[in-house]
Amino acid sequence: MADSPIEEGKAKNGPHPVSELAVGAEDVSAIPKGTIDPVYEAKARVLNHAVSGTFTEKLSHHGFFAMHLTTRQIQDIGMGWYQWQLFIVVGFGWASDNLWPIVTSLIFTPIANEFHPSRPPLLSLAQNIGLLAGAVFWGFGCDIFGRRWAFNLTLGITAVWGMIAASAPNFAAIGVFAAFWSFGVGGNLPVDSAIFLEFLPGSHQYLLTILSIDWAIAQVVATLIGWPLLGYQTCQQTDEVCTREKNMGWRYFMIAMGGLTLVMFALRFFCFTIYESPKYLMGKGLDEKAVQVVHEVARRNKKTSSLTVDDLRACEPEGYERRATASDAVKRKLENVDLSHIRALFATVKMGYSTAALMWVWALIGLGYPLYNAFLPYIQATRGADFGDGSTYLTYRNSLIIAVLGIPGALIGGALVELPRFGRKGALSVSTVLTGVFLYCSTTATTSSSLLGWNCAFNFTSNIMYAVLYAFTPELFPTKDRGTGNALTATANRIFGIMAPIVAMFANLQTAAPVYTSGALFIAAGLLVVTLPFESRGKASL
Repeated sequence: MADSPIEEGKAKNGPHPVSELAVGAEDVSAIPKGTIDPVYEAKARVLNHAVSGTFTEKLSHHGFFAMHLTTRQIQDIGMGWYQWQLFIVVGFGWASDNLWPIVTSLIFTPIANEFHPSRPPLLSLAQNIGLLAGAVFWGFGCDIFGRRWAFNLTLGITAVWGMIAASAPNFAAIGVFAAFWSFGVGGNLPVDSAIFLEFLPGSHQYLLTILSIDWAIAQVVATLIGWPLLGYQTCQQTDEVCTREKNMGWRYFMIAMGGLTLVMFALRFFCFTIYESPKYLMGKGLDEKAVQVVHEVARRNKKTSSLTVDDLRACEPEGYERRATASDAVKRKLENVDLSHIRALFATVKMGYSTAALMWVWALIGLGYPLYNAFLPYIQATRGADFGDGSTYLTYRNSLIIAVLGIPGALIGGALVELPRFGRKGALSVSTVLTGVFLYCSTTATTSSSLLGWNCAFNFTSNIMYAVLYAFTPELFPTKDRGTGNALTATANRIFGIMAPIVAMFANLQTAAPVYTSGALFIAAGLLVVTLPFESRGKASL
């Protein structure tokens, strides 16, 4: 039987001096050994080794040293100052991902009143097309040109086009601007989740779930800012004529949201130095740069790392070709414009099923969530629900209460994912099913108070669902293909999301079937989660 890359590397490079290593009792990863490319897997474990540990085991040969060192390098550096700073600035991406779809929904009525479009849902369609394009471009692109540029540019693009949108002279223009700002928004989660996870020690991967508190806070902030601007400086539904002068509130709101996003971009770009992911660099054959980044992050954390280039080279079999020159970099970028990253995610039956099932989970949620929001008002109207006096105060008060309930949902999600024998799969499955159940329950509301209660429950469980989903998904992809994996799931989500406004334009809105279908989609997604072959709780990502 052929030697493994580790054994061949040992034969090629010779024995490594005896080293004290933080091996720990067990070296486990979210993706089981042998599932992905063996050379990449071995090197990834070395880099993981650079970020825990207690020195518990002596290793006297290079192959065994490399294999275990890989899983601990990020652990040796630990959760330090650099990672906590990254936690803050990555949170801006989470916030933007929820902030701007909420912006679109909040300005929808004032825009419809001012421009009188024949098909108002086209605004939501334009937004979803932009989100789809952004998910594809930034998600796949960050595996080709790196995470660093995408990490900084997504917020900048969103801020600029968001503020420009305030000048829109007609409905077509605001639709185009919505697609442009959504192009930036679509890249936030695929890129940000990848780069944060790749600097995170396995002991702190639950922080990916906690990050969703920023997602929930963004909803509260948007509602608070929108209350005075949209509630009191826009045309009312009863106004026979709605002029630009009477409807300036939504334009001020766009400037405020764009300015807030611009501040987040400035803090990222000018106040924080983001390093390229060492696992991404290693996956591109740039071992020297990967080692430099590990040492620099260790320095920022006031620690040291013993990682050397030779430790990574020990993982390479005899005859392995490294390409790191300028001309090779160009060749790599050209070669990467193919399906290699996608094929890697379907390389084995288990890996292929995991990827496909995740895509379906994202797709079902991507259709179910907007279907609910689009059709609930019609269901309530046909059932004679009492929404109170319909005042601006009551509308925004209820919106704020619902938004605030999302914050504890994100925090509880962070606790649930670490429960033994429950973990990511249990938390995601249960919260998704409950989201569908509460959606069904909301259609029974016949008073404003009961509708508010069911919507609070729905928002609470859906925030748990999204918190776990955003954390669990990137953990199940190897780093060198993580951007592509995130892009595939986000693309599935956005494609199905595009269907919702199309259905809203052409379906029979007087039937309850769409909302019931939406609840079934959530429940189906929750049950599908149970079949996923990998559980990442307590395991380091590769």
